[in-house]
Amino acid sequence: MRYMTSSHLLVLKDQLDALEAERLSPFASLSKEGVRRRGEDGQEEDHRQSFAVDGDRILHSRAYTRYIDKTQVFYMVENDHITHRVLHVQLVSKIARTIGRYLRLNEDLIEAIALGHDIGHPPFGHDGEKVLDALCRGYGLPSFQHNLQSVRFLEGIERQGKGWNLTLQTLDGIMCHDGEIHNRKLAPQPGKTFADFDRQGAAKALDRRQELVPMTMEGCVVRFADTIAYIGRDIEDAIELGLIGRDDIPARCQEIFGRTNGSMVYRLVTDLIANGLDAGAIAFSDEVSEGLKELKGFNYERIYLNPAIKKGLAKITDCYRVLFASCLDQFAKQERQAEMYANFLHEQGQEYVEAQQPAIMVRDFIAGMTDAYFLRQARLLGCETPEKI
Repeated sequence: MRYMTSSHLLVLKDQLDALEAERLSPFASLSKEGVRRRGEDGQEEDHRQSFAVDGDRILHSRAYTRYIDKTQVFYMVENDHITHRVLHVQLVSKIARTIGRYLRLNEDLIEAIALGHDIGHPPFGHDGEKVLDALCRGYGLPSFQHNLQSVRFLEGIERQGKGWNLTLQTLDGIMCHDGEIHNRKLAPQPGKTFADFDRQGAAKALDRRQELVPMTMEGCVVRFADTIAYIGRDIEDAIELGLIGRDDIPARCQEIFGRTNGSMVYRLVTDLIANGLDAGAIAFSDEVSEGLKELKGFNYERIYLNPAIKKGLAKITDCYRVLFASCLDQFAKQERQAEMYANFLHEQGQEYVEAQQPAIMVRDFIAGMTDAYFLRQARLLGCETPEKI
């Protein structure tokens, strides 16, 4: 059997880079253009292309593993067919790569952004994010936003604080992925540097109303795919739980998108592909964009703001408060056998501990928790936790 040497593999990598330059759209990001914040610590040159390396690193991160028990929309529900964060992320990746393939964009970059885009989500989805945001601001920290926290995990917390040294293009796509903002058309803002990236992140932390725009077309695709992945899936979950009926979907939305998640995804993806990369932007048609806006409004009114899905929120909010205060107390008393030390701080380098305010470390610790771990810790502190229904 003949084995390839490192030099042979690097030749193949060069060939793949050349094929990208020939095959991909002029609006695509080329793997050879991937830029990292620092060198690779003396490692020999990798035969993998840069954005493929990013995807692999995210998959092997501890934060990615914790997707398995993170809420998407419906928490404390005893139903194995309800979407969790890990499935949502896989759906975003698949949908975005399909769009990218037809538009001749870089699928490795799309996959890396999609896999990492929700890593910063705290326990219990967007409701948990709102609670943690209020706590952070109450303790004098900038607002908590899961996209910024995703970058923080991947850059400054994983691997004992060294981070994964991902490319600027991947990190930027993760930071700018906000799928709740409604855009008919989205054009990238190319030419960003790490200094621009850091400046935009800091500004967003101070004012969450600022809209961030990805630097790559691939990042724009993931942002649209995020919406496509959740809009119909959340409807299916709500129907599964008896919160709405299929006939409740607005009539005009049914005419445009059909009545199932599958037909909605197909219509939205097909519309994006059919519109192509017009003048350097990706866009929905006017009809589909207006229909999607109406469908989002329906989801917010009938699903996301429905009191029926928030029955455990008051108890979860109390648990957040108690956990935050307890972790601050553990740090103040240097209780090195406590959970925050045993399952978080001991994994960080001393530089992380010395450089951060205690409240920042508590925020990072809680944001990384799975739903189940959060509830276990809350019960140990005597909190009353909600029961699954």
